[in-house]
Amino acid sequence: MAMEDAEQPLLSPRLVGEDSHHQEQLLSRLSNTTFTAGIDDIPPINGVRDFFREYLIESKKLWFLAGPAIFTSLCRYSLGAITQVFSGQVGTLALAAVSVENSFIAGFSFGVMLGMGSALETLCGQAFGAGQVGMLGAYMQRSWVILNSTALMLSLLYIFASKFLRVIGQTESISKAAGMFAMWMLPQLFAYAFNFPMAKFLQAQSKIMVMAVIAGVALVLHTVLSWLLMLKLGWGLAGAAVVLNMSWIFIVVAQFLYIISGACDRTWTGFSWKAFQHLWGFVRLSLASAVMLCMNILGWTIMVAMGMNAAIRNHYPYLFSNDSQVQEMVIDLTPLLALCITINNVQPVLSGMAVGAGWQTAVAYVNITCYYLFGVPLGLTLGFLLHMGVKGIWCGMLTGTVVQTCVLLGMIYKTNWNKEASMAGERIKKWGGDVDTKETNMLKNSNN
Repeated sequence: MAMEDAEQPLLSPRLVGEDSHHQEQLLSRLSNTTFTAGIDDIPPINGVRDFFREYLIESKKLWFLAGPAIFTSLCRYSLGAITQVFSGQVGTLALAAVSVENSFIAGFSFGVMLGMGSALETLCGQAFGAGQVGMLGAYMQRSWVILNSTALMLSLLYIFASKFLRVIGQTESISKAAGMFAMWMLPQLFAYAFNFPMAKFLQAQSKIMVMAVIAGVALVLHTVLSWLLMLKLGWGLAGAAVVLNMSWIFIVVAQFLYIISGACDRTWTGFSWKAFQHLWGFVRLSLASAVMLCMNILGWTIMVAMGMNAAIRNHYPYLFSNDSQVQEMVIDLTPLLALCITINNVQPVLSGMAVGAGWQTAVAYVNITCYYLFGVPLGLTLGFLLHMGVKGIWCGMLTGTVVQTCVLLGMIYKTNWNKEASMAGERIKKWGGDVDTKETNMLKNSNN
C-alpha cells in the first residue's frame, strides 16, 4: 500500500467535469509535472559527455526563467538607485535624505515585505507543482491581507522616521529631510504589500516574461519622469517621491490587470473569503520567511559593483554627487562592494532552495545566529574598537554571511530531496489550509 501511495501525485488537479477521458488527460499531464518517489528527474550520468549534455539542457531551462527574473529584479532595484542618482544632482542634503530613506526606512520595509511574501513562494510553488492550482489565487489574497496588515505597522517607522534617525545619531538636517521624504513615500510601502504576493503568484506559474516587460517599462518611465520632475521642473525631493511612488503603483496595477485579464484563469477565480481562513499558519510561515530573507537584501549598489574595474571606479562616483568627500568614499568602498558580490553569489541559490523546501523557520535561526549574533558584533568590534570604520563593520557582516553560507551548504548536502518532495502536501495543509478533499478522492478513485 505504501508503494502504491508513493507512486501517486501528491495532490489532485481541479477537475471541472466528470468526463473520464478528461480526467485521464489531466492525470497524464500531471505524471510529467509532479514528483514521483523513486524516479530521477534526469538520466544517470555515466561520463563527461553525459554531464555536458545534461548541463546544457538544464542551463537552457534555467536561463529561460532566470534571465527575465534577473532583469526584473535589476529594474526594480534600479528605481530607488536612479532616484538617488538624480537626488545627488539636486544637492548633497537631498542625496543624503534619499540615501537614508532608501537604505534604512524603505530598505528595511522592502526586506520585511519580500521575506514575508516568500511564504507565498513556498505554498504556490509546491501547490502548482502538485497540481492544486485552484488554491493559488486564495493564497495570494491571503498574503495581501497579511502584508497590508504588516504595512500598517511599518507605517509607524515612516511617520516617526525623523525621530528614529535622531535617536540613532543622525544629524538634525538629514533627519528632518529624510523624515519628510519617508512620509511622502508611504504609498510605496503599500505598493510593496500588493506587489510581492503578485510576483510570487506569477513566478509559481513561470509567467516571468510579463513581469520583466512591466518592470522594463516602469524603469524607462521612471528615468524620464525623474529627470523631468526633479531637474527640469525643479521639484527636487517632492518630484522624487511622486515619481518613485508612481513607478511602484504602475507595476502593481499592470500586474493585477494581467492576472484578471484571463491569462491566469486556472489560478485566479476571483476574490474569495478563503483569504481570511487559516491566517495564523500563514503568518507563522511569513514571519519565518521575513527573518530568513530580509537581512540578505544587499541592494542595487552591489549589482553595479560586480562590473566595476579600476577605471570605472574613478569615474562613476560623479554620478552620485559633486561633493569630493562623497566621491572619495564611494571609490574607497567599491572594492569591498565587489567582494560582497563574490561572496554572495551562492546566497540566492541557497535561499531559493530553502524557500522552495519550506525551511524558513530553521534557516531563520541560522541567519539570526550567524548574522546578528556573530557577524554584526564582529563588525562593530572591528569598526569601533579596532578603529577600522565602515570597512571594519562591513568585513564583520561579510564574515557572518560566510559562516551562514557554510551552514546552509551543510544542510543542503545532507538533505534527502526525495523525502522533501514527498512532504509537499503536508506543508500545504499545515501552512495554507486543507486541500480540496473531494478532488483528492476523485483522483484516487480514478486511479483504482
